[in-house]
Amino acid sequence: MANESLLKSSIGKKFAMAISALFLIVFLLQHLVINLLSMVYPDGFNEVSAFMSANPIVQFVLQPILLIGVVYHFVMGFVLEIQNKKARGPVAYAKYNGAANATWMSRNMIISGAVILLFLLVHLWQFWVPTINAHYVNVDPNFGQGNFFMDHVNHVFTSVVTLVLYVVAFVFLSLHLQHGFASAFQSIGARHPKYTPCLVAFGKWYSILVPALFIVIAVYHFVNNL
Repeated sequence: MANESLLKSSIGKKFAMAISALFLIVFLLQHLVINLLSMVYPDGFNEVSAFMSANPIVQFVLQPILLIGVVYHFVMGFVLEIQNKKARGPVAYAKYNGAANATWMSRNMIISGAVILLFLLVHLWQFWVPTINAHYVNVDPNFGQGNFFMDHVNHVFTSVVTLVLYVVAFVFLSLHLQHGFASAFQSIGARHPKYTPCLVAFGKWYSILVPALFIVIAVYHFVNNL
């Protein structure tokens, strides 16, 4: 009963949300490395993509776990935001001066989270759904052959709308990470006078460089298709 109460409490929800955030932070780095191959080593990108797309464990176990983790993280963020507003109440809320007490990023995590979640759904529709359809539903004899995956990437990034969507989404991801990275470690109690400043500094660099490199990849493929 105590464990159940903890999971239902605000602290328990923040802890679970932090764990999902750390999981997504690691995934982002892995996803970035694979995507960078599409710029520097297209054949390698095709090989890795073919392996992952034809592997049922990746497609039907790991990918759904990732999707559930993302949805859980952002839905829990919405729930906690609603709870916080209810806890402040109308009088306390009127007196609350967010700009004086917190950064824009921390006050608008709900907005950046909503944009990222919307982008993720579009991204899955553009890449994961076609992969499932080509390999498991309408079996494509050319699946994974030659430049199959690079051709699909190039096709997606012929659209100006897609490019703008990706750039905007990763700008919001950067803003989200600038507050969320350090906050995730704080929520699990990982604070130390000696190591926390280094962790915060690393989080700032991570939140800038990782989204920036994703933007570079998107712009590169768009320009390459002009």
